[in-house]
Amino acid sequence: MEPRFALFTNEIAAKFVKRIGNAGQVVDNSPLPKATQELVKLRASQINGCGFCTDMHSKDAAAAGETSVRLNLVAAWREAIVFTEAERAALALTEEGTRIADVHRGISEETWQQVRKHYDDEQIGALISLIALINAYNRLNVIAGTPAGTYEPGMF
Repeated sequence: MEPRFALFTNEIAAKFVKRIGNAGQVVDNSPLPKATQELVKLRASQINGCGFCTDMHSKDAAAAGETSVRLNLVAAWREAIVFTEAERAALALTEEGTRIADVHRGISEETWQQVRKHYDDEQIGALISLIALINAYNRLNVIAGTPAGTYEPGMF
């Protein structure tokens, strides 16, 4: 499968991707747990149908030591017993933050209270930023038709 548009070799798109990548370093260096970061990126990518990002983040998470059981259950996290309460709060926020137009009311008070219960302000700032960032990456790759399957952990 060929990409619809060569996102990573186009001068303007490549500059944009580089800049949002720099913004992502703020989240990478935040106190938000790395496992939570990968679960959030994977779940948003699944929801958005971004094969490239789903491929990338499942492989990066596995390379970082995430289990196949947890990775396989991210899409069904509500029915799975393998996620902590904090991870479940982050996944709920990811779903509601990714599906804003579907909910018609933004983030539910129940989800927000769970996030506040499990994360401090620095972690919440990182979590909100990460959800916005992965949704931007998903849209770039879906619009450009970036194919999935060739990513190797640490490639980017």
